[in-house]
Amino acid sequence: MELVTESRLDKLRKRMEIEGLEGFVSVRPENLRYLSGFSGGEGTVLILPDRTYLLTDFRYIEQASGEAPGFEIVRVAADPFAPLTDLGQGAKRVGFEGDFVTHDTYLKLAEHLPQCELMSRPELINDLRAVKDEEEIGRIRRAVRAADQAFDAILAKLAVGQKEEEISLELEFAMRRAGASGRSFDFIVASGPRGALPHGTASSKRVEQGEFLTLDFGAVLAGYCSDITRTVVFGEPDEKQREIYEVVLKAQLAGIRAVKPGVTGRDVDAVARGIIAEAGYGEYFGHGLGHSVGLAIHEGPNLNTREERLLQPGNVVTVEPGIYIPGWGGVRIEDMVVVTEEGCEILTQAPKDLIIIQ
Repeated sequence: MELVTESRLDKLRKRMEIEGLEGFVSVRPENLRYLSGFSGGEGTVLILPDRTYLLTDFRYIEQASGEAPGFEIVRVAADPFAPLTDLGQGAKRVGFEGDFVTHDTYLKLAEHLPQCELMSRPELINDLRAVKDEEEIGRIRRAVRAADQAFDAILAKLAVGQKEEEISLELEFAMRRAGASGRSFDFIVASGPRGALPHGTASSKRVEQGEFLTLDFGAVLAGYCSDITRTVVFGEPDEKQREIYEVVLKAQLAGIRAVKPGVTGRDVDAVARGIIAEAGYGEYFGHGLGHSVGLAIHEGPNLNTREERLLQPGNVVTVEPGIYIPGWGGVRIEDMVVVTEEGCEILTQAPKDLIIIQ
């Protein structure tokens, strides 16, 4: 059986009452799983003050009945939103996920809930998902452990001459052997000059002696994601490689120390960004310091120059500074941490000292 969801529904209903909403429609897969436990590919959840419905088609009826026992399961046919017309009678203001639904979906909701004022209120669920409970954190720990184990396994197989694509496949295989059900995103495997691409997914390029190799990958396990980045070097690093690696590592460690309740994502970002700028590489760090992780690989709150939300215990965020120099390459180091009452706990256990592949 999936995570207990009753307390989440209670919290959502309290937020709905404050917002003056008499219903909430959710179609985002991660939100469906969070609210109901349902992990199928197609579905719609309708939350009313006193009832909860899960709409899905023939393919998922049995699965939905097993995974979402507290919901009334409604079978749909050609039009997946048609039952809303009857189920939503009496509701005047209904919230929906304006940050996710397409224009076509919005028109369908409006068609089947003609008496309702549809209100975009994605933050009602997003705010709940931002603070992980103990069972969620436990699942994230397992996903992190699978990624850590995959990194340990791949180190023994790395060699000059391998294609980035081959390394990516070996990494995924090792991760699945560690218990992962899949990848949390397309792996980034970037060597040499391609390391200057922050999202440089694996190519047919072969790794050469003297190059950095950046590995950014993550596991999905029990529905929850992990995200880790490590950069290794093939052969003895030169002075510039050592310098840049140490700058990134210093920034990353300082960023982790800055993560604690009551600070904004912008505050944490500024700590790491300042170290990189002071070293003379500020123009080569162009992305945010980190993001939250959970049922999705990218959630809020974030760690970047614009984030004003305060961190709070239960947030799970990445800390991932990098330096990317066009034509030369790049370095990124990333850990996942969970915010605690006093500061944060590092979840990622893979080593961060510069690893030299001989």
